Amino acid sequence: MTKHEDLAEALFRKGYNCAQAVTCTFAKELGMEEATAARLSSSFGGGMGRLREVCGAVSGALLVLGALRGYDDPADPAAKVEHYHLVQEFARRFQAENGSLICRTLLKDVSTTPGDTPEPRSEAFYLQRPCLHLIREAAHIVDDLLDI
Repeated sequence: MTKHEDLAEALFRKGYNCAQAVTCTFAKELGMEEATAARLSSSFGGGMGRLREVCGAVSGALLVLGALRGYDDPADPAAKVEHYHLVQEFARRFQAENGSLICRTLLKDVSTTPGDTPEPRSEAFYLQRPCLHLIREAAHIVDDLLDI
């Protein structure tokens, strides 16, 4: 267990979406205010605005990996390869632990309300969904990959 796992869970319970919970967990390491990290990752919750595509915890983690270990020189193919290796290693670990990277697949056993309005948070909400585990797992993998 890492401090980032606990913080990610606390932020999700505070009301942040899954992507925000993971991204904001690393705001200090990113050198940004929590509010900036929250805005940057706000579109990715619920598998991209509740479209149930790529899990928001995955998207948040990849934002962190890009900001901390991404490449910025388009003329450096080795840096691109190195970064993509990091992304794929994250994805391999997350998928091995959880079976998928896709929100709708991860929530297949959970009754959800369609549409763009998030469901109200309650203890029942947290108990029926795997989201707390997914957020914690994403933060843990980032910690491990970056040796934080």
